[in-house]
Amino acid sequence: MISCLENKAIDKPKWDALIAECGNIYAYSWYLDIVHPGWDALVDDNYQAVMPLTGGKKFGVNYLFQPFFVQQLGVFSKTPMTEWKLKDFLDAIPEKYRFCELRLNESNTLDNDIEGFDYHRNILLDLNQDIQSLRANYHQNTKRNLAKAETHNLHLLETVQPQQVVEYGVLLRLVEEAEKHDAAFVLGVTDQEGGDPLCAAIFMQTNDRITFLFSGLNEEGKQCQAMTYLIDQVIQRHAKQPITFDFEGSDNDNLARFYLGFGGREVRYPGYTFNRMSPIGKALLKVWKRRK
Repeated sequence: MISCLENKAIDKPKWDALIAECGNIYAYSWYLDIVHPGWDALVDDNYQAVMPLTGGKKFGVNYLFQPFFVQQLGVFSKTPMTEWKLKDFLDAIPEKYRFCELRLNESNTLDNDIEGFDYHRNILLDLNQDIQSLRANYHQNTKRNLAKAETHNLHLLETVQPQQVVEYGVLLRLVEEAEKHDAAFVLGVTDQEGGDPLCAAIFMQTNDRITFLFSGLNEEGKQCQAMTYLIDQVIQRHAKQPITFDFEGSDNDNLARFYLGFGGREVRYPGYTFNRMSPIGKALLKVWKRRK
């Protein structure tokens, strides 16, 4: 039986034990506590399957939405996901939520789509080959950009602080908390010893996945292909390991082309929306979304 639990009633050690088996960084309780304090959840069979509910309330209307810095949520299960299990969870979303825009995860697919489903693009690269084999699969444009980067005498920076990459309070707190769990690292690139970063990036890490969460790049870094160099260095460091590099997107064609250049594969994951509002409420929602 699926139960809806308020945040204070969630057994977070049991929750995190399940999420650790699923390998999704976004669904750990400590991650959700920062990006969406007070999140609730649907829980089935003593934490054999769960679904976080990231809700809000505006103009008296309860709704579900995807928090910042969270690509995929949805249903997580100890046993293989089935179509009926996914539908049971979606049907169990409480009636109080009148509107929903969520991104589920790559295991939450259906053989026959239901109303409200659409699909989004992610790029994944398996790192279980040696670096020579991985680089051989780079696209020609990526190989050219990497060759250009190597003419600029670039160096990897391992002393970059998160504050050098971002100014967002939530993201800074997220990185600090992730570091306590050995689940984050920050790297940058410079063209001189002790120089300022030309680019830098924040990576989240679980046992079997590295997620390219956030990055920054200045104009000089663009000219010398510093980001191409940085991603290649991370791939090299983790080559020949049972790890997947998650580029975290993108639906943007230009970004997807850049990520695919490293030889990754395209994976689709679903979004789920519904609107249970009255006709007047739906009209007001359209006006509000246009003004956002």
